[in-house]
Amino acid sequence: MARSFCLALLAGILTTAAVSARQAPNVVTRESTMKARVESIERSARLVNLRDEINTIQSIYVDPSVKAFDQLRPGDMVTVRYVESVVVQVRRDAKPRQETDTTEEARKAGKTDVFQQVNAIVTVESIDTQGQTLTYRTHDNRKAMHVVFDKKLLDGLRPGDRIEVTLTRARAISVQPGR
Repeated sequence: MARSFCLALLAGILTTAAVSARQAPNVVTRESTMKARVESIERSARLVNLRDEINTIQSIYVDPSVKAFDQLRPGDMVTVRYVESVVVQVRRDAKPRQETDTTEEARKAGKTDVFQQVNAIVTVESIDTQGQTLTYRTHDNRKAMHVVFDKKLLDGLRPGDRIEVTLTRARAISVQPGR
């Protein structure tokens, strides 16, 4: 599960924004949608464990305003809309670092609606603006490539840049029965 979350974290890098070294961190908050099967429900904490289309299990906090939560049952197919944010900052002198769960730190800082927060530092290896891809290396020298959906997201990045990325998942704002 940690490896798949790392992939989600790094995908978040590429679907949000890049910043140059002289810019402040870029913070992007967006709504994401996933189709999944309900694996289990922790009603008292309003948490739903979901198995997505690529067989990854993710936990989502369901906001109290979402009335459909009370009707959920394990095995249900659902479409969930949730809020997440990504902070991307170039840190040229930072050492690559594996993904670290920073959820408790965020909650202690007063972010009570944070369900999960993960932080990592990766090294940009190459940028293909025509093919809209970014290739990077992880802390353990694994090479990965992701498609970037908007060319503007590559602005300000150069090979060799180290990027610190923080992905924060807050809450589900909608749960609809799957079809």
